Amino acid sequence: MCGIAGILLTPTAADTSPLRAIGRMAKALHHRGPDGEGLWTDREAGIALGHRRLAIVDLSHAGHQPMLSASGRFVISYNGEIYNFGDLRRELEREGQAFRGGSDTEVMLAAIEGWGLEPALRRFAGMFAFALWDRQARTLHFARDRLGKKPLYIARTRDALIFASELKALRTCPDFRPELDLDAASAMLAKGWVPDHQCIWRSAFKLAPGALLSLRADQLGPVPDVDVLRARVRSWWSLDDIAGRARRNLLDGDDQELTTELETLLQRAVRERMVADVPLGAFLSGGIDSATVVALMQVQSSKPVRTFTIAFGDAGYDESSQAAEVARHLGTEHTELRLLPDAAREVIPELPRVWDEPFADESEIPTLLVSRLARQHVTVALTGDGGDEGFAGYSRHFLGARLAGWHAWGGPLRRTSSGLLALLARGMRQDLFTRFPARLRRALRPDQLDRLARLLAAEDQPELYRRLVGTSENGLVRHPSRLAAEAPPLDDLVSRLLLDDATGYLPGDILVKLDRASMANSLETRCPLLDHRVIEFAWHLPTRMKVRNARGKWILRQLLGRHLPRRLIDRPKHGFDVPVGDWLRGPLREWSSDLLADLRREPDGLVDIGFIDVDRVDACWREHLAGRRDHSRDLWSVLMFQAWRREQAATIQADRYQPFALAGE
Repeated sequence: MCGIAGILLTPTAADTSPLRAIGRMAKALHHRGPDGEGLWTDREAGIALGHRRLAIVDLSHAGHQPMLSASGRFVISYNGEIYNFGDLRRELEREGQAFRGGSDTEVMLAAIEGWGLEPALRRFAGMFAFALWDRQARTLHFARDRLGKKPLYIARTRDALIFASELKALRTCPDFRPELDLDAASAMLAKGWVPDHQCIWRSAFKLAPGALLSLRADQLGPVPDVDVLRARVRSWWSLDDIAGRARRNLLDGDDQELTTELETLLQRAVRERMVADVPLGAFLSGGIDSATVVALMQVQSSKPVRTFTIAFGDAGYDESSQAAEVARHLGTEHTELRLLPDAAREVIPELPRVWDEPFADESEIPTLLVSRLARQHVTVALTGDGGDEGFAGYSRHFLGARLAGWHAWGGPLRRTSSGLLALLARGMRQDLFTRFPARLRRALRPDQLDRLARLLAAEDQPELYRRLVGTSENGLVRHPSRLAAEAPPLDDLVSRLLLDDATGYLPGDILVKLDRASMANSLETRCPLLDHRVIEFAWHLPTRMKVRNARGKWILRQLLGRHLPRRLIDRPKHGFDVPVGDWLRGPLREWSSDLLADLRREPDGLVDIGFIDVDRVDACWREHLAGRRDHSRDLWSVLMFQAWRREQAATIQADRYQPFALAGE
């Protein structure tokens, strides 16, 4: 896994001097690839490619990038791993292709040269984002993996198209103008993350998962408008299409047959992801997903697998004892980091630098720390990410399945039940609530009771869907949101929710969190449950194989039951949260108060134009401090947004860049 960057000049560029920025762009991505830097420039063609290498497969110079194809026609700068490259290499060798090294990059180039770009993409099983320069056609191709595991930002300046794995590399280009996109900022404050189809800077965008963009310099146009580039993007793989076809052709095997088929697919996905020329391990939380991955690693390993977990002091958030039990049963070499609150809070100032778009999923903190722990021992770690989105693991999935049935009740009964729940939520005394055991607090929070009341009050299934995936209605942002949920056209509510999660929450939150946290520590993370063959199989499963008896991930539980006793499987889901609400009232109070005070003295006018309702933020802050309501999620989004803005302002001042502005100024 690595970092990539590049520049393609427009035909109207006065000279080639903008190409000199490629060195700065690559250096900004040093954390993604500390093992080497590569730069390739063709001044006559007006293009420069940069690469930072984290050496994983073929540690020799033969894996150095940017890499030229055997004929010299193609040059690639690539971030990711092609897990089935060994099979592809053997096929290419049978066709007469010779190889000089052992890297997957060389196999990619040979496949593209021999089979064509799109046919090769469809053969790749892996995670990737790359830029491919065709020296013969003078065409630049960008491609991103099917589910959006690896990032790729593309932007326009006056004289060039620029691109990189992270925004911080684009910011090193003097002509890049960072204009704040209010739609993206509004989405972030409502969701806690910027959706993958948006970008916090108006002059940049993210190549979509499963997308391909091809263009020549003469197609850039004289005006630096990224919408012109967006219009040229096309899909080479679409989960919408996969899901639609799969739901019309569901598998009809019995439970054991389908579980065995999934296990065979996952064993291959895990085995391919265990190929590395550096030390390898896994994250182990104690939950279904990571335990499944580790179990399949251990049965295919000749020695104990290295596993890593984070232990929290608050029992309501701690899964370390479960992880330790799983590790003992499977026989892994287990490492646990007991996380004291002070140590967790110490990383908070780092967060805006690591996630250089504003990001407010509080599980970013333990994800960053477990990545740091793992990197002390290994260079590659497998994770259980993707199980929830593929096999229905979130409460909204099985809650949606149950509520769909409840909607058969008469309207008066549902509305009465909704009213009673809302009344209970409003009347619950917060000072009494805080004395409940931690697990009960998590199950009976007033905001959760409010949400259940709203769900019961939905008039029909489309409205229920919109409320299940709806964003925060905190009223903190006055800017009109464009986030109304349109239900995907699938046959059942659970499938609609899964598709929404896999195309929204997964690339926008989960994969951003994992990529930035791991790469900030120069650690490669691999996700077997997101293998596209596993995902496509999951979409062919009947819903009963995912949600049964009001529980999700039914088939994964059956598979894991072949490797672990039931007592280690049938346990409540914790997630990877931290007690942010308590921290805001305690040790983070001064830091939070200082950031919130910035709302009234910001230089770029968000308050002046009424974007953020400062009075409403202050009211939420007072209610939270007094213990009357838990506003931690909404406040954390505001605080992370403000911390990000402060970090951006400091970067601008240090590097003497033009201050960022509101879009349209």
